[in-house]
This record gives sequence, C-alpha cells and structure tokens, in this order.
Amino acid sequence: MKFKITGEEREIELPRQFEEEYRPDLIKRAFESYASQKYQPKGSYKYAGLQNVAEYYGRRHAWRATINTGQSRVPREKIAKGRSGRVLRIPSAVKGRRAHPPKTEKIITLKINKKELFKAMRSAISATVNEKIVRIRGHQFDKIPLIAPQKIEEISKTKDLKKYLSQFKVEEDLVKSENRKKRSGVSLLRRGGYKTRKTILLVVGGDCPLMKAGRNIPGAAVKRVESLDINDVAPGGVAGRLTIWSENAVKKMKELKLFE
Repeated sequence: MKFKITGEEREIELPRQFEEEYRPDLIKRAFESYASQKYQPKGSYKYAGLQNVAEYYGRRHAWRATINTGQSRVPREKIAKGRSGRVLRIPSAVKGRRAHPPKTEKIITLKINKKELFKAMRSAISATVNEKIVRIRGHQFDKIPLIAPQKIEEISKTKDLKKYLSQFKVEEDLVKSENRKKRSGVSLLRRGGYKTRKTILLVVGGDCPLMKAGRNIPGAAVKRVESLDINDVAPGGVAGRLTIWSENAVKKMKELKLFE
C-alpha cells in the first residue's frame, strides 16, 4: 500500500508489516510478557522463625514432656531446671515461621514464542495506521497515517519540533498530555506525584538530533525503528498509539525485514 508523505507530493510504499491482521489478544499477551520481565523475585530468609532453642518432645513421658500438665504439646523454648518457656517455631506462635512464605524459585515471568511476539509487533504496527483504532485510543489528529520526510530527523530543538508538528495537526493531543493528572493517596509520593498521558511516538531510522529534541515533550517518545518494543507502539497493551514514521524508518524496516 502507498501513502502520501505529509507536506510533500511524493508517495511511499509501506512494507508488509503494516498490513498485518489486528490481533488485540496477541498484543495484550506480548505486553504482559514484556512487563513480567521487570518483576523482582521475592522470598524470605530460609531459617526465619527457626533460629531458637525451642524443641518438641514427642514421647509421652520424656524429660520436659507436657503430657498431663494442661499444656499443648508444641515446640517450646528450653529453660533451666527442666522447665518450658514460650511456644516458638510453629506458624501460629508469636515470632514463629510463616506457613507459606513467598519463594524465589516461583516462576513469575511469562514466556512468549518468538514468532508470536513478532506477529504481535506487526499487529501493533499496523494498528498505528488504522484511523479507527487510533481514535478509539483517544488521540486527537486530522488524518493518518502520518509519514514524515527525511528532514524531520535533522530537527535539534524542541520548539522547532513543535512548530514542525503543527502541519500534522496533532497540537490538541500534545496539549492534552501537558495537563498532568495528580495521583491520589499514598501513590502521590511516587514519581513526582503525577501521571502523564502518553502522546505521540516518533519513529526514526537511526541516531539523529531529533532524539534529543523530542524527549522534552511531555508524554512523547522518540525511538529507533530497530529498537521498538511492544510498550512503545501499544502502551499498556492497548494498540493504536499516535505514531509519526520517518521516511528513513519505513525504508529501514523494509530493508532489515524487522519483526518478520
């Protein structure tokens, strides 16, 4: 399929990655796998609650046994002259061990097949040129797909970039992300206490001045096409992020056969 480059009379043919079937189930699964890679294993100390001198005497008439004394037969700490102290070790005791503590060997990462991941990436990429899906996600724009000429990668200042993006008619979407939402409860103490809405994604062909110019726009991101991941094109597992593809990025995707 061919689409017009914004601001110019030329057309560019998009590679077949943009023609993939829309599969929200695969996109969600790929995102969950991506998010699970950041989970940290949790576990308690192996001997927690067991570092004491408590002992249980099971034989009915053993030394220190509590049979016929009105006491439960459980592990108790040893005291001088054959006496018994506090109940320890068992989960129901004060300072006892936990019955089922978290274990570091628990499998907390979600694996996904490589072909399945690539299919999810292609599906999310194709959703960026589907006007209906992008509008459902809540972005403000005139029309898509948004294909920028090569000169966009040469912009080095944020104010120049904002001025250049005006021809794409995405100003309302950029303004919407500037209105940060304050977090509630204890969470307002985290990450500055605000939530920033995701806005435009700029995909470039390689390292360029645009990568520095775009990072100062709240909610925006600039990524190289070969380093894209599912969280870039479908944040939170929801496809349809407003994306501007540079001409060089489209050509590079076709040449390198990315995500095929």
